[in-house]
Amino acid sequence: MRVVRSPPLRLLRVFCVAARRLSFKAAAEELHLTPSAVSHQVLDLEDQLEVRLFVRRTRALELTAAGHRLLEEVEPLLARLDEAIGRVAKQGKRSTVRLALPPFFASELFIPQLTSLLDLRPDLDLRIETSDPRPAAHAATDDVSIVLTPEEPAGLQAHRLFRLSLIPVASPELAQRVDELGAAAFSELPLIMHRAWPLVWRDWAQAIGLPPPQPRQAIELDSTLAVARAAERGVGLALVPAGLTAVGGWLGSSCPRLVYQARSAAASSGGGRAPKRTNSCAIRC
Repeated sequence: MRVVRSPPLRLLRVFCVAARRLSFKAAAEELHLTPSAVSHQVLDLEDQLEVRLFVRRTRALELTAAGHRLLEEVEPLLARLDEAIGRVAKQGKRSTVRLALPPFFASELFIPQLTSLLDLRPDLDLRIETSDPRPAAHAATDDVSIVLTPEEPAGLQAHRLFRLSLIPVASPELAQRVDELGAAAFSELPLIMHRAWPLVWRDWAQAIGLPPPQPRQAIELDSTLAVARAAERGVGLALVPAGLTAVGGWLGSSCPRLVYQARSAAASSGGGRAPKRTNSCAIRC
């Protein structure tokens, strides 16, 4: 006798919504997925069960006999399961959300706003994971991720937070030197860069019409926070995310000054070569 393993609940839930709505598009809207993701998950379920559940027509879906039977038997069971889980969850009266954040985003943008979030949701517990290098994609084990990506990830609900642009900053003392030297400052003074973006100064200079910098010294660091702190302490000039300069006290009392703003445009961040569009997105399942 062949034993059929029970498919994941996730596939059964997607199937029930699609079967009830008879539309992958409508099911996707209800589940906050893409129609393609819904279709693929239904196909996975059909493959696991080795039976067709839908008749796919050009503009419509129809349930097969097996699909009707599965919906009638599984949907009430899922409803009872949700009710049981809800009753148990109410006993604890708390929820835990797992977040994966780039370290610099966590320390300079998220943590300063955390008190407001906790005041709004006193029943919420947070499990925050910061990793360097930053998360490149949303992990299945996380509820919310902040990632840098040039386009919206497929199959996930994503919200664009802001476009990440880099601008040059320096300590107040070095900023005075920049005022004196002008464009020559980017060759006369040390330049600080993130190890992941070794060509970022060259790309920034190209974007604003300056010749490629030939700095007196080049300093590579392995985190954005280290780059910003080095600029704060007068080590050299650094490129930092533009939005952070508007955050009061983001680097303490000796906050680096924006330099060369009147004559420049911000250059987008990226890997070896800065892409034209890089967005920071919040992603959740």
